[in-house]
Amino acid sequence: MNGQERRRYALIGTGNRGTTMWGRDLLAGWRQEVDLVAICDTNPLRAERARSMIKSNAPIYTSIEETLAAARPELAIVCTRDSNHDDIIVAALEAGADVITEKPMTTSMDKIRRIRDAERRTGKRIDVSFNYRYAPTAAKLKSLLASGAIGTLTSVDFHWYLNNQHGADYFRRWHAYIQNSGSLFVHKATHHFDLLNWYIGADPEEVAAFGELRQYGRNGPFRGPRCRDCSHADACDYYFDMSADEFLDELYEDPSEIDGYVRDGCVYREDIDIFDTMSATIRYQNAVTVSYSLNAFMPIEGHAIAFNGTRGRIELRQFEKQPWQTPEHDEILLVRSFGGGVERIKVPHAGGGHFGGDDLMRSMIFRDGADPLGQRADSRAGAMSVMTGLAALESATTGRMVQLSELGPIDGP
Repeated sequence: MNGQERRRYALIGTGNRGTTMWGRDLLAGWRQEVDLVAICDTNPLRAERARSMIKSNAPIYTSIEETLAAARPELAIVCTRDSNHDDIIVAALEAGADVITEKPMTTSMDKIRRIRDAERRTGKRIDVSFNYRYAPTAAKLKSLLASGAIGTLTSVDFHWYLNNQHGADYFRRWHAYIQNSGSLFVHKATHHFDLLNWYIGADPEEVAAFGELRQYGRNGPFRGPRCRDCSHADACDYYFDMSADEFLDELYEDPSEIDGYVRDGCVYREDIDIFDTMSATIRYQNAVTVSYSLNAFMPIEGHAIAFNGTRGRIELRQFEKQPWQTPEHDEILLVRSFGGGVERIKVPHAGGGHFGGDDLMRSMIFRDGADPLGQRADSRAGAMSVMTGLAALESATTGRMVQLSELGPIDGP
């Protein structure tokens, strides 16, 4: 940081993401830029396990108030349950700290306004961890669109596939309840809606959506208290042996005796109330329309996206996991209209999480890199992606098209 002192930061929440992305990995690559001065989790044993994994000697606290008063961090990194992000973000801002929050920024309009008001009052900064913006392929797509390679953008087809391992994970954990995660239209799709908002360069205006629970929850042929104690383990397609994963077992199993939170909950719990099969049509203020879908029990992982314009089309099928070999690069097809042919653009995969997006995001935030593509996401970007998800959830629940303006402003009462 050009000779500047390291930023003193507190890690709030020591689940998988906090312990790795914003703990162990951040210190491993950016130790000259940051100093971890506090670890906060309501479960002290999980915090202790995380601290050991991070290889830190930072003090542990069990409340945000105690953390902020004792450690006085310059930066708070929020990795807790989505539904309590607002309490932690507001407390940190009011204590004089900047904030990096995991996505989604929050889960309701009241919470959005509360966060935005606190940011405005305190003059501090919120960054939202939209790491997909930083992946080299996403950056290339944004550059192509900005260059006018396909003329004026008119519509987008965007379809995301979660496989039976990754998709099921959301139904094992706290995410499986709308009150915690806002549904996958908010928790997971916030990534996708943010990418769309960023690619398109405009705000969404109205959403018509459908959502169903087709695979998990009450659809299960049987159920048990959790995978570890389940008598159906031999017959269940979704049986998850957490003891085989040393990292997860250490971070979650013994600590569950303190707070009751288990990492291998039954995906067939009858009270699960989020969708696993979702689709939406979105119209933007600049008249671009989007066809979107998210499926959480596919035999493949990845996404397909296509941008349609007045002078051509851009296509991408990005593979993450599938039962066949794929090359170590993405291939973007730039197809020009009126006999312009096709250009195949290869983008090599970068190291690190999310095809290199995690590392590039941390470098931009902590090493003050230039941001010509507008990849660094602020609280407004966080708010707009959540609002898109809230509108989709409302539409899927009520069966009507929802104007984002119905949800109210992101600032003020």
